[in-house]
Amino acid sequence: MTWKEENNTLQASIKFTDFRTAWAFMTEVALLAEKMNHHPSWSNTYNFVHITLCTHDEGDIITEKDIKMAEKISAIYRKYHDG
Repeated sequence: MTWKEENNTLQASIKFTDFRTAWAFMTEVALLAEKMNHHPSWSNTYNFVHITLCTHDEGDIITEKDIKMAEKISAIYRKYHDG
């Protein structure tokens, strides 16, 4: 999983084997977002998920919150692609 910095955001586009796997990944990320109180902007089309992170209450910039969230999302992703 690769994150890129674009327009003061961290972005990743991820392809999964099918919709069910993409949705399972998104469910885990949603639970993480609630726990961290830091929610991504994202979209899902069949087996593709696009995620955008930035901190809105800091002026829509990348902060340590986004970096930590990206690291945790990457760890969740590895469960679906490395295990």
